Amino acid sequence: MRQIFVPLFYCLFSIQPSIAQMGTAENLVVITLDGMRWQELFGGVDSALMNNKTFTPDSREMQTAFWDDEVNERRNKLFPFIWNTIQTQGQIYGNRWIGSNMDVANRYHFSYPGYNEIFTGYPDTSINSNDKKWNENINVLEFINRQKGFEGKVAAFATWDVFPYILNSRRSGVYVNADVDTLRFASPALQLINDMQFLSTKPIGVRPDVITYMAAREYLKEYKPRVLCIAFDETDDFAHGGQYDQYIKSARAEDGMIADLWNTLQSMWQYKAKTAMIITCDHGRGDKDKSQWKSHGEKIEESSQIWMAAIGAGIQPLGEVKQHEQLYQKQLAATMAAILGFDFTPVQGGANPIRLLFSNRK
Repeated sequence: MRQIFVPLFYCLFSIQPSIAQMGTAENLVVITLDGMRWQELFGGVDSALMNNKTFTPDSREMQTAFWDDEVNERRNKLFPFIWNTIQTQGQIYGNRWIGSNMDVANRYHFSYPGYNEIFTGYPDTSINSNDKKWNENINVLEFINRQKGFEGKVAAFATWDVFPYILNSRRSGVYVNADVDTLRFASPALQLINDMQFLSTKPIGVRPDVITYMAAREYLKEYKPRVLCIAFDETDDFAHGGQYDQYIKSARAEDGMIADLWNTLQSMWQYKAKTAMIITCDHGRGDKDKSQWKSHGEKIEESSQIWMAAIGAGIQPLGEVKQHEQLYQKQLAATMAAILGFDFTPVQGGANPIRLLFSNRK
């Protein structure tokens, strides 16, 4: 692994407390946007793809909703929560145009290997397909679920039906609800969402992301988990289908759901000023050859390129991080644990947390 900080930073951190001592959050939310390109996050809608009738049948509608000649205005239109709230209160990494690089460490550049790397901190070469195979690697969510005060307080809601296998729900003890898993709860709101998920259209083959989100939100209200993971999927599916307009609309909707969740957290005493949130993606997509924006994988160079954002308790308000550095997806598992004050190292050996996330402690 390449060093991610210049020597001066190592000198500074050598006199700081251990990373586990730096955690200041009591709760953690992790959100993933499957296959969401950093190019749109930092640059807004891509004019070449927006004006290509193959990918965007109605470019006028897209121009009205998302286009501006100025890049900051363009990205604000697409991700208003990230650029109006996280930009001022948190941190955003991965803008390669200004030297902030973040990549996957696994060599495959698709979903199961990416999610494994996010949650286990280990780019396992044996995980080389999206098949429904139980993940043998210990993940950070099950590690946290075994810590005092967190037992039975860790849950994941996902659109993609492979998530129970990725997080190995039968071993980990983490509650994982994916695709149209029945919501067996007494809450009237969850019962209604349960009916909706079975009756709704499924344009990407699984339930819509909004159903996944509403189930996660109502579960949060009812059961007060300490750690909540939400994994959206529509951006990747619409991209594979070459539907750039739907990809963009889903990204905008997911930003709105994240904003709604953040506001929900701030309205509840259990979470307000006590909760950190991390947002990231599992892989990137092609860009140099615009026709490859639909695709990703080890043969497409740009698909290793990812991003992340963070906000909440213990997170310094650095905004868009412009420091030249190289971060990796495999650092995220240790970072999640460190935010809560724990040290997590995969049995195979792991990467250091992303230290700049944390507020200084005296």
